[in-house]
Amino acid sequence: MLDLLRFRRERGWEPCDAGTYADAWAQFGGSVATHPQVVERLAAFAGIPVRYLAWVENGQLQAAIATWGRHLALSKDVLKKQGKRGLFDLGNAELILPLAPGAQVALRHRARYLSELMAPGITTLQAQPEGLALAREPEQYSKKFRYNQRREQRLLEEAGGLIRPMLSLTASEQASVYSELFQRRWGFAATGQEHLAEVFDLLREFMTGSLIYLNDQPVAIQILYRVEAPRWISLEYINGGVDPQQRDFSPGSVLSFVNTQDAWAEARALGKPLRYSFGRADREYKDRWCHRVACYQT
Repeated sequence: MLDLLRFRRERGWEPCDAGTYADAWAQFGGSVATHPQVVERLAAFAGIPVRYLAWVENGQLQAAIATWGRHLALSKDVLKKQGKRGLFDLGNAELILPLAPGAQVALRHRARYLSELMAPGITTLQAQPEGLALAREPEQYSKKFRYNQRREQRLLEEAGGLIRPMLSLTASEQASVYSELFQRRWGFAATGQEHLAEVFDLLREFMTGSLIYLNDQPVAIQILYRVEAPRWISLEYINGGVDPQQRDFSPGSVLSFVNTQDAWAEARALGKPLRYSFGRADREYKDRWCHRVACYQT
């Protein structure tokens, strides 16, 4: 019965190796949560083998996916089922699969937050009630908004605030700062707190952005992962933490401004669109920074 179910689910797909999947991603693009090394490293960390599948037509590779059983790889549902809930946190990441332009494929594995970019090429998509929040381009903010953000940044720096690159910290230091500021902001522990240093080390080459210190103490941090695809930049804002005692200086808002501005500047220097995802469009603060876009599920 299980073999029959898998046969139906994989109809049109054929097993391939990790190298073929990586070739498809390098050729067609993808997002943070589908990047070959992100998949390989986190799957190995979780101890859950990946089954790679390719869609081939007339001898030409059209698409590839990485799977955990009936789900796409790195699924929260699979982690939960295997008693590894919260082992690592990718938020509600936008899923962009390696898919050739003009291709038509049927995806029957379970997935959520599939990108609007997938709509023309995947025939089995269903609209998802929740949308995704993607950061607006800098010019889409009002002049008053941009003025206020620059003013807040200036006041913070005049009070002794310092903006530092995330990669100036070791993975252990990042984990310690993030754990502390997340707990202060939200009142509970960050997802996968006991494994943060290991995960941050595994994904260090993808980590980007800055954090803020005030009087030599960290006051705001955001976990951002970035990958460069052939035709766009994918950046995921996973989560963050801030010291609520410093709200007079709005360090969280300043950090969002700095990180988004820097990411847009870098993407434009490369001549590529930026898909800077804040995850699910479920909080009012995201509407300040983002516009809502459709996403899909299977």
